[in-house]
Parts: sequence; C-alpha cells; structure tokens
Amino acid sequence: MSECVFCDIVHGDAPCRLIEESDLALCFVSINDRPNYHLLVVPKRHVVNILDCDPQSLRAVAELAQRVARHLVADCGFDGVDLLSTSFAEAQSVPHFHVHLLPRAHGDGLDTWPALPERTIPLDEAWHRMR
Repeated sequence: MSECVFCDIVHGDAPCRLIEESDLALCFVSINDRPNYHLLVVPKRHVVNILDCDPQSLRAVAELAQRVARHLVADCGFDGVDLLSTSFAEAQSVPHFHVHLLPRAHGDGLDTWPALPERTIPLDEAWHRMR
C-alpha cells in the first residue's frame, strides 16, 4: 500500500466499485456516505491537483467525467450532474487530483454550491488582479 489511497485503487491494491475507466483515468463510487450518489474521477498518474496535472491526464479526467455524466442522465434516470473539485490543499480530502460527480434529480434537495461571502473589493480591482 502506498501513501495515496487513489493510487492504491488505480494499481489494484485497494478495492473500489468501478464505474468506468480509460487508459489514463478511473471513475468509481466514493466511499463517503454523503450523498447517496457520489462518484470520483481520478487520473491514473499521481498528481496532487490541477496545478501539476499534465494535459493528457487532465483531458482524460474531463473526457471520462463527461462520458459518465452522459451515462448517468441517459441510462440511469438522473436529470443532470454536478462536478466539484479543489486545488486548495486545506480543502483536499485526498492529495491526488480528483473530480467529484454528483448525479442530480429535480427536487433532490442537494445544495452543492457553497455559501460564498460577499465581495469586499470592487469588481474591477478583482478583475485586474486576476488577468
């Protein structure tokens, strides 16, 4: 076993409930008990977050996430899918880049968008800093 549970899953050293995989990415059911339907898409290559992810792995994660999302809507009766990810170390539960896929149904009661604080600087100031 390695220090990364997702690498262990990729290498077959830890079990997972596989949904689908490609040459460079894997999609499996999260063991987190909230919410009922919760999938993770990870690159097979260990990268900590999107900031150090190579373009091929990032593309593979995005393509697999889209393929699974389409399957969830077309074949499993969901109405849509939320995608969530973070590259902020303090917010990452596992230091291996991953995207959460949360299948959604109308009226499911999920609130997956965080309550964000009000803007404290002018919009143009934020815009200039980020460009």
